[in-house]
Amino acid sequence: MRAKNSLAIKMTQSIKLTTDQIRLISLFQNVTKTTARDCLDDEKQDKIIFVVNEGKMGLAIGKGGSNIKSLQNILKRNVELVEHFDDPIKFLKNILNPKFVNEVKLDTKQDGSSQAIVIVDQGKKGLVVGREGRNAERARLFAKRYYNISSVQINSPTITQLEM
Repeated sequence: MRAKNSLAIKMTQSIKLTTDQIRLISLFQNVTKTTARDCLDDEKQDKIIFVVNEGKMGLAIGKGGSNIKSLQNILKRNVELVEHFDDPIKFLKNILNPKFVNEVKLDTKQDGSSQAIVIVDQGKKGLVVGREGRNAERARLFAKRYYNISSVQINSPTITQLEM
């Protein structure tokens, strides 16, 4: 029990929340009856992204998306949810859409920083990266915030055709 609490404290200490973020998390928790572990205001895309604990996504969304709709009506902004995983590979796969991600490799660069290399099929790369790179940017933001991964590269292997 003690180890679990100290982990939670360590996690909280590494991520600093502003007063606005705390207010938004409190509102989220009142509406959804679930705990949000983090919240980011994405002003570029005019949305608020909440991070929920593993396994709590359905509860947070609500029946037929009712909780999300309520939050969006209250905040007058789009709301997006991201499910947190302790494993950075699982987290990145999930944030970028696990249906389209073949593999995630973590690597340490020569300067000591960490990077994630996401392998996707050539035809699905656009879906994974998202319009104007939105999904990729969100993945980079959270990878840095939670796992100190400085870069996320999304690659698709080139297909070479064999002549018969």
